[in-house]
Parts: sequence; structure tokens; C-alpha cells
Amino acid sequence: MIQETSKIGKRGAFVIPSSLRDRFGLEEGSVVIAEEREEGVLIRPAVVFPIEKYSKERKAELLLSNAINLDDYNRILVEIRAMGLDPESIPHEKPTA
Repeated sequence: MIQETSKIGKRGAFVIPSSLRDRFGLEEGSVVIAEEREEGVLIRPAVVFPIEKYSKERKAELLLSNAINLDDYNRILVEIRAMGLDPESIPHEKPTA
């Protein structure tokens, strides 16, 4: 296990030694998590997933495309119209059963 010393600089910044950066694939711009632990602070790599913000039209498309039967589809049509959208203008496939 690698263990090296580093100093805390201005604004709390510190340099992670290159041997540890290399080992864990950390580079400029990498996101890390700082966790409080009883024995100190644990810094570990984080995984970040982009979040898609859905428009009303995209929500309608997803709802319509995932209808499981005609009853579900008809219920969704009411919901789409309540959103102020025309279901016919949304690209989707109507369920057959």
C-alpha cells in the first residue's frame, strides 16, 4: 500500500502524489469524493453520470412508447393531453393488444 505525505495549500488544496494519481487513474478535472471517517478524511474517485432533463415532449414520447396495452395507452393519452400536448405529434408506436 502506497503512503506519501502532502501539504495543504491555499483554500484547502493539496496535491495527490503522482504515484497515487496514476494508480487510480486520476487526472486534472477528475471528480473525487471526500468522506469523513473516524480516523480522518478518505479521498476516493467518484463516478459521475450526466442527467438528462426531459422536455414535456420527451416525457410524452417515453410514456407512449412504453404503454403495455391499449388500456394503458388510452390512460396515457389522457395524461399527455393534460400536459397540453397533442399525442399525434409525438413519435411513438401504438401497442397492438
